[in-house]
Amino acid sequence: MTDFVLVAGAWLGAWAWDEVAAELRGAGHDVHALTLSGLAEKRAAQPSGPQAHVRDIVEEVERLGLRDVVLVGHSYAGIPVGQAAERIRDRLRRVVFVDANVPVDGESFLSGWPSAGVRRSIAEHNGFWPPLTPEEYAGQGLTDGQIARIVGSTPHPGATLTEPAVLERPLDDLPVTYVKCLLDGDEPMPAVAALLKSDRWELVEMATGHWPMFSQPRELARVLQASVAGL
Repeated sequence: MTDFVLVAGAWLGAWAWDEVAAELRGAGHDVHALTLSGLAEKRAAQPSGPQAHVRDIVEEVERLGLRDVVLVGHSYAGIPVGQAAERIRDRLRRVVFVDANVPVDGESFLSGWPSAGVRRSIAEHNGFWPPLTPEEYAGQGLTDGQIARIVGSTPHPGATLTEPAVLERPLDDLPVTYVKCLLDGDEPMPAVAALLKSDRWELVEMATGHWPMFSQPRELARVLQASVAGL
């Protein structure tokens, strides 16, 4: 039995993991899907100050008294999950990044890729990044119904996308599985590729798009279980 803490990416809450969580619980694991401040049912609790989403994760692990925990971060959530993992090393079993950005000290989620359009959108929507349009989810292995669920999610608090990450040590000495979703591009981003050179990081590929918790929940659950098999 493993304690999984699941954190979804921009716009999403704990609800995004419902199908994956059901698969994991059916296999005997404990699952704690976490909604970050300012999203879904926590929309009214807007993030307060830098590192708010990192604190959300650390405080949840400590509140639940979890040990030997597997932190799972999807997309944007890789940024706070990676920083939280560094802070709870004594409680950590493994980190799984699901087609995720990874934190780089002093850089933000929007660093290192063409993000001018996102910054402009945040400015135009009173500090929030609205979900993409249905057309922008095309080609990611999603059904029309799955796209409708994502499009109806919460605008994302922009400040959490622009604040710099804070890391005391590089992430290459953490035990990590990185899940690359191939419909979102064949190659990991440069920061991930550099970390994958570590013998503590492993790469797993999935033949689906950027939101595998919707497009392939059963397969993603199997990947999460395999990440800790034999450890």
